[in-house]
Amino acid sequence: MATDPTASPTLTNWLSIAALGVIWGGTFMVVTVALQGYGPVTVAAARTGLGALALLGMVLALGRPWPRFDGRFLAFVLPIGALSSALPFFLLAWGQQHVSSAYAGLNMAALPLFVLPLAHVFGDERLSLRKSLGFLVGFAGAAVLIAPGLTSGSGSAMEPFARLACLGAVMSYAVSSILTRRCPPVDPVVLSALGLIIGSAILTPPMLMTEGLPGWAGARAGWALLFLGLVPTGLAALLRVLVIRSAGSTFMTLVNYQVPVWSMVFGAAVLGELLPLRFFVALALILLGLAISQFGALRRLFAG
Repeated sequence: MATDPTASPTLTNWLSIAALGVIWGGTFMVVTVALQGYGPVTVAAARTGLGALALLGMVLALGRPWPRFDGRFLAFVLPIGALSSALPFFLLAWGQQHVSSAYAGLNMAALPLFVLPLAHVFGDERLSLRKSLGFLVGFAGAAVLIAPGLTSGSGSAMEPFARLACLGAVMSYAVSSILTRRCPPVDPVVLSALGLIIGSAILTPPMLMTEGLPGWAGARAGWALLFLGLVPTGLAALLRVLVIRSAGSTFMTLVNYQVPVWSMVFGAAVLGELLPLRFFVALALILLGLAISQFGALRRLFAG
């Protein structure tokens, strides 16, 4: 079934987009809960391992075609696995020991903006004046987040490094997005599964060497760990593919506007995190930057 770029989004599409916003926005809160019983390497490794199993089962159940594993494909899929799962999952888990889940979620909101200059450099999508303005506005929001003196987590001496770790995760995702665009043709669910399998292979040895084989650390942390591997990866990946195939990739970008809002809602309501005024300033600037950079696509979407 090919994507019809002229198709109007259905009610099911809108409900799927809403569900993805809640799932991905709540992921940062769930990571914080999992860290109450497990170390950061274990949290990252469990996300990749359980997610890989979920997506591998999905690939087999749906009968998705496997790619040809030649040198050119491996040259893309190996770094994609490292940069889309292993590195950012670890950086976020480590960083969230010292910063709030709301802070981490706000950082991730800037991801589409960081992709813009990389896409320009690598020739995938040229930067127009409007997109450049959107990037600058959104980048100002990211600068507000990492500004000195912003209290976002534990207040420990490691907090500045934790902020940089969250920013590093954003950059890792951005680079992996460019590699994914340039990757040889492959089924998206298969590529997601392969990325998590590679991420698990990278993270499992250091987990065993530094934190050991994980056990059940109680219902709260244990169920959080299982949720991370199965829901934001398995279920959300299926929803994402269904939405893109039926409503298009532009419609899918609407998730980017929801994730930071939900990360702040869950952080404050469930974990009791404080939300400084600068969080709202950063959120406004990042969402404004997204709206400016994607204005043309969004106008066509809602006009249709």
